[in-house]
This record gives sequence, structure tokens and C-alpha cells, in this order.
Amino acid sequence: MRPLLMLSLLAGLTCAGPVLADSLNYNQVSLRAEVQQSVNNDTLTVTLFTEDQDNDPAKLANRITTRLNQGLETARKNSKIRVSSGNRYSQPVYDEKRKNILAWRERGEIRLEGTDFAAISSTMGELLGELNLGGMQFSLSPASRSATEDELIKRAIEAFRQRADIATQGLGGNGYRIVQLNLNTQFMTPRPYMQSGRMLAMAADAEMTAPAVEGGEADVTVSADGTIEVQIP
Repeated sequence: MRPLLMLSLLAGLTCAGPVLADSLNYNQVSLRAEVQQSVNNDTLTVTLFTEDQDNDPAKLANRITTRLNQGLETARKNSKIRVSSGNRYSQPVYDEKRKNILAWRERGEIRLEGTDFAAISSTMGELLGELNLGGMQFSLSPASRSATEDELIKRAIEAFRQRADIATQGLGGNGYRIVQLNLNTQFMTPRPYMQSGRMLAMAADAEMTAPAVEGGEADVTVSADGTIEVQIP
């Protein structure tokens, strides 16, 4: 019985040999290529807000609603920008021991968005004084971002092929085939501009002129990660 068992085991190892050999990937090289382009931001989003406090929450809500409606009505006169309501919330104001509610504080926002920076700046100038500037953020529109990514994908693939040619020549190969290729896009969004508390206080006391706006640039990156199999004679 023992000789039969050993022969059976040896036969199994003999059959497993080619399977293990076939699972090895010979002459494969992992490569990475990356291309980047800076694109002018073409969209501006501005947040304006009003904030107030009262011991009567109903009166407070009506006052905030009136200011927001007036702001929306003024902003909508400019057909070059998109206007929408933003966040709105209220919260109680407690005494020092945080046991009794002394008053209520409420804040409401409206948003202006568009690609015509001059039109948005002009509307901001009309609204500042009645409303405060909460923040400004520049961004790249979906259409511009998609067009940039499409162009960078072509460039990333070409850069990957160039590196594949270099690797093939270095290994003494006469050609290669792409085993796997992954394309990834990355978009660096700019930090929003936030107005300081001191400037907000000044805006509440006096009419504030709209700040000059400059969109700056956003960085769009496309990387090509993949594996090639070099054909060596």
C-alpha cells in the first residue's frame, strides 16, 4: 500500500508543475504616466446672508423672510446669473447657565452663480448693505472640466506608450502588449474665499462695495497606470 501512495503523490506533483509555471507572468512591467493642465476657473458662486435676533421667533422669521425675498427679487433682475435660496436655520440664545432661552437667532442665505463675473459683481454691489457677504468660490464648469479631461486622457495614453517603448528597448524586446491600463482623473478645487468677521461687521454698519473678483486657475490631472508584457526574442 505504501508504494502506491507515493506514486500517487508523485503523479499529483508532476501534474501541478505546469499549472504553477503557467501562473507566472514573465517580462511584465508596471508603468505610470501623468499629465496635468491648469485651466482658468469659469464659474463663480457667491453666498450672501442676513442674520438677526429677536425674542419673538415669529417676528424674527418674518423679518428674515422679507430681507431674503427682497434680495432674491433684486438678484433675479440680472438674467446673466443663476439665483437660488441657500441654507436657513434658527437657534435659541440661552442665558449664562444655559437654562433659559433669552431670544432666537436666525440666518438665511441666497446664492448667486454664473460665468459672467462682472454681472455677479454688479449684483453683489446692489445687495451688500442689505445682505452680508458670506463667501465666494471659483470653480470649473462641468463642460470645461469634461473637455479638459478628454484631451488629457489622450495625452496620458500617449505618455504611457512612450514609457512602454523606453522599457521595451531597455529590456531588449522587439515589442510589447498592454496587459492592463487604468485611467484616473483628479481635480484640485480652489479654496473658497471667506470674508472675515471684522469685514462682516463693517458691512453691517455701512454700505460695502463689491470686491474685485479674479477666478484664478484649477489643476486637472489624468494618470495612466498599467502593465505591459514585453516580447523578448
